[in-house]
Formats: sequence, structure tokens, C-alpha cells
Amino acid sequence: MDIKIHRGSLLHFPRTTNNPAANYQYFNDGVLVTKNGVISHIGDAKDFFSITVNQQLLNNGGVVLHKGLLIPGMIDSHAHFPQIEMMASYGKQLLDWLNQYTFPTEKKFANKDYATAQAEFFIRQLFAHGTTTASVFATVHPESVNAFFEVAQSHGARMICGKVLMDRFCPEELRDTALSGYFQSKELIERWHNNGRNMYAITPRFAPTSSEHQLEMAGKLAKEHPDTFIQTHLSENVGEVAWIKELFPEHQDYLEVYEANGLVRERALFGHAIHLSKREYQSLAANGASISFCPSSNLFLGSGLFDIDSVKAHNIGLSIASDVGAGTSLSLFSNQADAYKICQLQSTTIDPFESLYLCTQGAASSMGIEHLVGNLNPGTEADFIELDFMASPIMAQRMLRCTSLAEQLFAMTTLSDDRVVERTYLNGNLVYKKGTNVCGHSSTNGLPYSLNGFM
Repeated sequence: MDIKIHRGSLLHFPRTTNNPAANYQYFNDGVLVTKNGVISHIGDAKDFFSITVNQQLLNNGGVVLHKGLLIPGMIDSHAHFPQIEMMASYGKQLLDWLNQYTFPTEKKFANKDYATAQAEFFIRQLFAHGTTTASVFATVHPESVNAFFEVAQSHGARMICGKVLMDRFCPEELRDTALSGYFQSKELIERWHNNGRNMYAITPRFAPTSSEHQLEMAGKLAKEHPDTFIQTHLSENVGEVAWIKELFPEHQDYLEVYEANGLVRERALFGHAIHLSKREYQSLAANGASISFCPSSNLFLGSGLFDIDSVKAHNIGLSIASDVGAGTSLSLFSNQADAYKICQLQSTTIDPFESLYLCTQGAASSMGIEHLVGNLNPGTEADFIELDFMASPIMAQRMLRCTSLAEQLFAMTTLSDDRVVERTYLNGNLVYKKGTNVCGHSSTNGLPYSLNGFM
């Protein structure tokens, strides 16, 4: 039996809440026990070590001591692993950006070796930034999905991924058909969904690049496999919304295009959702779908300011996501900082407990996986990270002046980068440690990369 005991400061949100600042659990000196990759205990260290057998473990050195803060591994509900190599591509809004940068990059993922190398790089970078679960768009190529899930499985990571469905308004090399997309997706679902920790997402890129027939077939998949996820984009850009009106004049708004095809339900994850009508907010809430707020991407592409108050007023499931590669950082702390700024521009606010909640328990709850990840509750999978609040000289100086946990969290989020992540654990096993020197792999097609810190 594999039992590990971790001692340090612990913070998590044990339940779904509309008020994270009042519903967190914090132990200044706490103990987290994992057993065979699952959390078996969380509590106060003094109470835990008052028991003789536990004190013997402490005396015998059978406890991992942490200087930093332990929190659940973070959840990125919307990212594109093929786009990590094209981050920071200059000067375009959404539709031009797709044509100039995204589509040429995604063509390369028909090559399985290339896709595997990029999946390895992407997943290791997730760990380095404190993310242990992500909902990920692959490309139209089944090879890209197989590569991603194979790499995720090799690390023991809980990941969600899906083959992009796209049968129009894209290069021929990236185009499938309504039928080929259906049958390829079905085969991938049968191979990968709930295979180990892998989970599948039915993935129409967005309504404009799928014909009515393809959207109908995606809805057929969703009906046949009700426990899969659905991931796509919704109302990201005003030009995109105008295009939808031209392409689908029979529908009253963007969301209704998905609704008409059975794609708005629980476990449906809609990226962006900036330019919504009242009816669309009401429908998302009524159908149990959720929104992925992508702050750095929205700012980078000039897409608009996300209306978090309307989302909360309608009690819609919400998470914060990176949307790499339009997003400019895999760090969900950096994205929390951008979320705060977007709220400030609209005379509203998001406090540090809420923004952290939306990357952990809140994300898991909105996705229907809070029984698996997103918190440190006994019975959930032992994915967690250690944060270093002294990760940079500027951050260390700021911490000296903090007088509360809320201040520390806000300062850390605002000043954060990947240096704040000290360690990352999956299934109770250490998979990343800052500052170690372990290299990654090189792909067979000449794409070399060196990765530091991975176990």
C-alpha cells in the first residue's frame, strides 16, 4: 500500500459555493495523507500527530515537509495544445488570426510523431504552471488526439481532449466531413473515454466551420454518449457573431445554433461567451452548460470584456481558462490577474478567493468532475501543487507586508509566473519540481526541446 503524508499549509474549497471567500478550508499547519493515489485525510497537524502511530511516522522521517502552500491542482477548462508553438503571434483579431496562424500550424499535426512531441511539451508545461487537468482541443486529425491521450496516460494525468470537427471555411488539409467526423470521433470515444483518467470531449471548433449536417451529427454523438464532454466556442468576437447571423439566419442567436443540434447540456463547455443576449444566459443556466472565461486571450485578440456579473446573476457554471495559444500564458494565476483587470474595467471586482476557486473547485463543479479533482477532500484523486510565495524578490518583498491570507493570495496572483509553482503531484506522485535538471525528449521530426524540472 502506497501511503504518503504531507505536512504544510493547506488551502482548498471543499464544496460548491457562490461565496468562496466565506467557504474555504485553511490549515496553517496541516496534514494531507494520500493512499494509493487518492486523498485519505486532510486536517490539522497537531491533531493528526497527537495519535501515537502518526507521531512515530513523524519521528521516523516518514513525512514530506512543505515550506509553501498546498492547494489542489488547477483545472484549465479551455486550451488548444497544437497552438502552444504559435503563442504571441502578432497583430490579428480572431478570424484573421485563425487563417494566418492557427490553420497553418494545425496542418502539421497529421504527423503522429510531431503531435506526440508537442503533446509531451504541452502537458509538461501544464505541470510546470500548476495545472493538472485540462480540457484540450486537438486538431481535425485523429492522430493528434491519440498522441495527446497516450502522453497524458503515460503521466497518469486526468485530461479531457477531442478531435476538432470542421467541414467548411478552412484549408482542405484540415477539413473532414459530417460523416467522417462522426465516425472518427465515435472511434476515439470508444477507445479513450474513461480509459484510465482520460475523458473525451465532442469538439466542433465553432459553429461557422461546421455545416448544419456536421452539427447535427455532433449532436447525435452527444446523445449516444451522454457522459462525454462537449467543447466549442461561443460569441467570442463581434465579427464572429455577425457571421453567425449570416450563416444561420433561421436561428435567433448564436447559442440557438448549438441548442437546435442538442449541444447545450451538462458537461458542455463554451469558451469565451462575451457577447451574449439575456436569452442566451438563461438558456445556458437552464441547460446546465458552463462558460470558460479566457481573460488573457480576450485581451490579446481584442475580443471584448467578459460580463462576469451577468454570468453570476444567472448562476451559470464558470471557470477561468488559458485559451493558449491566443492566451498568452498557461499560468492560471496570470489569467486570474487578467480576469481581475477585466473586471476593474467594468467597475466590478473578483476577489482572490473567487478567482482561485474558479480554477479549482469551481471549475471542477462546473464541469461535473468535483468528485474526482479540484479539491483536497478525502476520496478525490491526489492531484495537488505546492506554491512558493517567495518565488521572486519582488513577490518576497510584497509578502512581508501582507497581513492576511487574502492579501497574500492577491499579491501572489498579481505578481505570479511559473516560478511560483514549487512542486506538482499527480495521483500522489511528484511529477514536477522546480529547479531540477531533467531533460525531456526530442521528436523524430527534428523538433528538439529541453525541459527542466520534471520527474
